[in-house]
Parts: sequence; C-alpha cells; structure tokens
Amino acid sequence: MPVKKRLSVVLIAKNEASLLEECLQSVDWADEIILLDSGSSDGTQELARSLGAKVFANSDWQGFGKQRQLAQTHASGEYILMIDADERVSPELRQSIERCLQQPDEHTVYRLGRRNLFLGRFMRHSGWYPDRVNRLYKADKFRYNDDFVHESLNTGTAKIVDLDGDLLHLTCRDFFAFQRKQMNYAEAWAKQRYQQGKRCSYFAIISHTLGAFFKTWILRAGFLDGKQGLVLAGVNAQYTFNKYAALWAFSHQLQKSEPS
Repeated sequence: MPVKKRLSVVLIAKNEASLLEECLQSVDWADEIILLDSGSSDGTQELARSLGAKVFANSDWQGFGKQRQLAQTHASGEYILMIDADERVSPELRQSIERCLQQPDEHTVYRLGRRNLFLGRFMRHSGWYPDRVNRLYKADKFRYNDDFVHESLNTGTAKIVDLDGDLLHLTCRDFFAFQRKQMNYAEAWAKQRYQQGKRCSYFAIISHTLGAFFKTWILRAGFLDGKQGLVLAGVNAQYTFNKYAALWAFSHQLQKSEPS
C-alpha cells in the first residue's frame, strides 16, 4: 500500500479572526496548518494557535505573491494546499484531496472548483462557478509568482487535474467591505502595471468597462443568477473601470502642468 503524502495547509492572513475558526476546522485533518500573519490586531494569531495552527509573522508586506512564497517556506509537508481565511474545504473536496495524496503525481498541479458566495447566494454562473484555482501541489516543485495582487501559481508545463468537490468561498458577505477590497485591488493592479511601463487610453477605459459587464451578464450567463447576477455584472464593470481609470490617472496626475 502506498504511503499517503504529508499535507501542509498554508494560508496568509491579516485581521481574519471572524472567519478563521470555520476555515481551520474544515482542514483540521491535514498534517499541519501554517498561517503567516501580516500584522493582525484582532487576535488572529492567538486564535490560530488555539486551533492548532503553526503561526508565523511578517509585516514587511511586498504583495500577495511574495507573502505566499514566504508562507510556503514554513511548511514541512510534501504537498501544499493553499487556501484563504474566507474559504472552506467541503467534505467532498476533502475526500478528493485525501484520495489524491495516496498516489499523487509530483509533476501535476491539482485544481479546485470554487463556489463563490455573493450577497447571500452561491453563484452558479457569471464566471463565478466553478471558478477553478490551482491550489494543491508538490511543495518543492511549484511556488507562487511575484505579483502584488491577483497572484497565481507558477505551473510551468505541469499537467493540471481537476478534483471533485467544492472549495466554498465567502467572497461577498458585506457589500461595502467587498467594495473597499475591490478598490484596493484596483489600485494595486494599476500601480503594478504602471511600474511595468503599461499605459491605457481613455477609450480603453470605456471599452474594458462595457466588455466586463457584457462578459459577466451575457457570455457567462449572469442573467441566470437572478438579481445577484445583475448586481455582480455591475460590480465587475465598476471594478474594471476603477482599474483602467487608475492606470490612466497615474499617467496624467504625474505629468507636470503646462504653464499658463
């Protein structure tokens, strides 16, 4: 009989005490849980320790990608399951992961389907389901990229295999908190692109915004998600507008005014 590989659940967090308990309880079957905190003041670290996690701290924030890289270095398991505090591993997904760890392929990255909550509804369309993410992988083979926001796993030429079961994602429980987070993401995205030499035109702001609404509402069948689908299409359009308007603004606000 093959020996099941050791699994380290890894997450990064800041002020996530209100969400953390259910998250960690959903993965308490793992060999270890690693939490890298970036300066919580709400008892996140203490709560995580009380729930059996190994807690580390790094407040020198250099973006989500590098923070995940650092978190992974604290793990001792052969395989990594990377999650967030607002995610929960369903029983079906747990079974899939445990089966996978019996005979995994170290050159394969395992992809999880996320079911996203938006204003009281787990979305089935709108591009929010199954919303597959690469999260289970061999610790010494793969790591996250350096992106400041919207980071992703560097998979290279790895084979991608989908696992059964859902990763439940409590994306939007508080509309205003969600909007503030979206605004922060938009600013970080625009700043990174500007530093990379990217620019955009006024027309690009409009075309990308309209395109985001059309893609969510029509192409991704957001209309089948009812009122939440319509609101989400608007939110996606707003987020896209904020990203490209911020990128456009960086180019113009840093220009010196012409003398009158």
